[in-house]
Amino acid sequence: MKYLSRILLITFVFVFSATYSHADSWRDKTELLIYSPRYFGPNAFPIPEMRDGQVSERYEVEVRGEYHYYTGDKTWDIVGRALLPFFRGRAGIEVNWCFKEKYKMTPETRDERFAVDTESPIKYNGDIVISSFFQVLKSEKWVDATISANIKTASGGRLCDARFTDAASYWFDVNMGRNLWKSADGKASIRMQALAGFYCWMTNDMVHRQNDAISYGVGFTGKYRGFTLATNLAGFYGYENNGDRPIHWRNNLRYEIKKNIISFRYTHGMKDNLYETYSLGYIRCF
Repeated sequence: MKYLSRILLITFVFVFSATYSHADSWRDKTELLIYSPRYFGPNAFPIPEMRDGQVSERYEVEVRGEYHYYTGDKTWDIVGRALLPFFRGRAGIEVNWCFKEKYKMTPETRDERFAVDTESPIKYNGDIVISSFFQVLKSEKWVDATISANIKTASGGRLCDARFTDAASYWFDVNMGRNLWKSADGKASIRMQALAGFYCWMTNDMVHRQNDAISYGVGFTGKYRGFTLATNLAGFYGYENNGDRPIHWRNNLRYEIKKNIISFRYTHGMKDNLYETYSLGYIRCF
């Protein structure tokens, strides 16, 4: 009985020491993380959305599944979105939440990002992005323009694996859009859009506690009856130049029937955030 007690005590000390050592290990590694799109997961640094210079007059609820592929990282996630316009489409609030994410990294990518594990041993949620926007100009002769203020919460998990930053981000931008051509019956059109703004996020750098960036975007949208095809180039240009200058080529094909929309997205990461992203979503309008 005496020897059994000693064995149990030694086992307990060993397990406790290993657990404590592992905890110290991942905490130490978080100080090495590089807070930029190049060294984090695909959902850590959202690139501002192009809003066409307009605010929708309809309520929208969306759920979509996404697959992000990168040489050293495969990520699956489910995203929910709700759009609430008010003042007859002059303003609105939108909430996006990545409420489910799963990933698998190669050891090489894990080491490059100073992450702890190649895949998460537990379930976790992503960040919530809250956006508010206002129609400041509406003119068929000139342009339509909206301004927006956006904040990303620090609610995302798995900082230790460089999935979410566990720090707030915010950005402000101006969206402009103008019809280049529109059919007489209004069922077909080609529209140009542009975006410019300011983007900021908190970092773990003791010298530069935040990184500032200029956000930008330009694109076109074509509509024909129930089909809408949008394509744009968008990104932001960070101050640190440490992988903080992502560029995305984004495409979105939508088909609407009786206030039900099926949406297919394809995004090609051209710089820093180098994922190929495929997305399929369902949108219900009210």
